[in-house]
Amino acid sequence: MFNERVLVIATKHHKEKVIAPVLEETLGVVCMVPDNFDSDILGTFSGEIERKEDPIATVRQKCLMAMDLCNCDLGVASEGSFAAHPAVYFAAADEEILIFIDRKNKLEILVREISVSTNFDAKMVHNERELLDFASRVNFPSHALILKKSKEENTDIIKGIIDKESLLSAYRLLFDKYGTVYAETDMRAMYNPTRMQVIESAAKKLIEKISSRCPNCQVPGFDITDYREGLECSLCAMPTSSIKSFIYSCQHCTFTKEECYPKNKTSEDPMYCNFCNP
Repeated sequence: MFNERVLVIATKHHKEKVIAPVLEETLGVVCMVPDNFDSDILGTFSGEIERKEDPIATVRQKCLMAMDLCNCDLGVASEGSFAAHPAVYFAAADEEILIFIDRKNKLEILVREISVSTNFDAKMVHNERELLDFASRVNFPSHALILKKSKEENTDIIKGIIDKESLLSAYRLLFDKYGTVYAETDMRAMYNPTRMQVIESAAKKLIEKISSRCPNCQVPGFDITDYREGLECSLCAMPTSSIKSFIYSCQHCTFTKEECYPKNKTSEDPMYCNFCNP
């Protein structure tokens, strides 16, 4: 279905370095990156341009923009978001969404990868010592920094700082001009190796989903769309709130399949039972 077809990767931040090898090796596609593609018009991490749509709508728009630009019917795009982890309290998280669009076969496949492996951070710094301490904490200089006047001010921003001399020079320039300096991690993929690793993990997850074909029509993307609770307690056999089965669905022919006892777990520990441990 995909062998030897041209696939465009919608990026201006060198994400093709980790996405292209995965796709080319497993799907047999020929990856390309569009010239003069400006994904920043859809939003920037540093705040100059606000992202107007949610991450899924944004990543879809990004992919279609690149496909239109290159007159290509096959494309991949990614979109990252950084915030507190939804389950691990007090930890920052990197959520990467990858989308695969095949116009020829009317196919859209999307995956998410959420990781606590991120240096995402920011701080108002009042002197050079505070700046250097912050830089050390966020893995500078292997990971770049951004300096600006304040968290809310986005008119005078110095990005992609990757060495101590440039960092101190930028700090002095902004401090002499405004009297305040706000430092933050540069989360653009090409300046953030940790984020690039998460994108690579998302690309591998995308391949797994593409490789999962519907038993009924053989179209790629057969994946979990729902689940059912009710895994039995190992002590009293009453249903618990733990997952008993996953529901797989095909986006093409609407075929569904229920897989009971995923990962061969057929009962739940009594500590999670509302009857044994109310």
